[in-house]
Amino acid sequence: MKIDRLIGIITTLQQKKTVTAPYLAEKFEVSRRTILRDIEDICKAGIPIVTTQGAGGGISIMDGFSLDTTVFTEQELTAIFTGLKSLDSVSHSAIAENLAQKIGGSSAIRLADNMVIDLSSFYKDDLANKIDTIKRAMNESKCISFRYCYTKGEADKLIEPYLIVFKWSDWYVFGFCRERQDYRMYKLRRLWNLEVSEESYTVRDIPEEKKQFGSHFTDDYMITAVYDPSVKYRLIEEYGRYCFTEQADGTLYTEWGFSTQRSAVDWFLSFGDKVKVLGPPEMVDAMKSALQAALGLYET
Repeated sequence: MKIDRLIGIITTLQQKKTVTAPYLAEKFEVSRRTILRDIEDICKAGIPIVTTQGAGGGISIMDGFSLDTTVFTEQELTAIFTGLKSLDSVSHSAIAENLAQKIGGSSAIRLADNMVIDLSSFYKDDLANKIDTIKRAMNESKCISFRYCYTKGEADKLIEPYLIVFKWSDWYVFGFCRERQDYRMYKLRRLWNLEVSEESYTVRDIPEEKKQFGSHFTDDYMITAVYDPSVKYRLIEEYGRYCFTEQADGTLYTEWGFSTQRSAVDWFLSFGDKVKVLGPPEMVDAMKSALQAALGLYET
């Protein structure tokens, strides 16, 4: 991308003081003519570039000019490279590595190695393929089709893709469903047979309220429970250190809100015999029914 190249040229000039156009052309894998146009654009942006002829000559930033280093601080470069490396973890490309090579081995790049953000999972290859396919569809303004599995079963979907979203520790595609005539989120792990359709679409203006992902979830279904101390780590991991009250017998008392009774049942079942739901009464009955149903699977 041109903006990457312009940043790379400026950074190179800061580090090496004077370079030649052929050197920059080889470094950024473009023609000398393109480099000269880039230098003109940098000058238009207010950074005075001078060229000198003869031995030892070349391209440099004018002596005495102080570039606003707040644009390229080590902290900000570190954040940029950390972010790019995290995206590389779910992509077949190596954007961070390529950019690092172009701007040289700055200390910020080394600092970025101190933080690792891996956005992939055990299904990385499949995830990267899906993300690449969706990105291609968005770039071409083409619909995508796929088979989707959800609570009501399975269905074939055709949507206009607008955003790839990482939220709630998982990846989603956000788009406009042609069948529902509304915006929807689809978890990438639940879809397959993903293809770019021949059907094009005109990009819509997405209402701001539709971008408030998860705003329709409320946690007003209050449930009380006590947990065995052995699962304290899970409670802290999910809700924080002060989410429970430790009782005299060592058990952990909680009073939390859940979005639905079904989601609450699934949560408590995941703890096996390490939790006891105290109320409300209908929630206790729901837990008993779920446990009886599970027991029935093993009765002969």
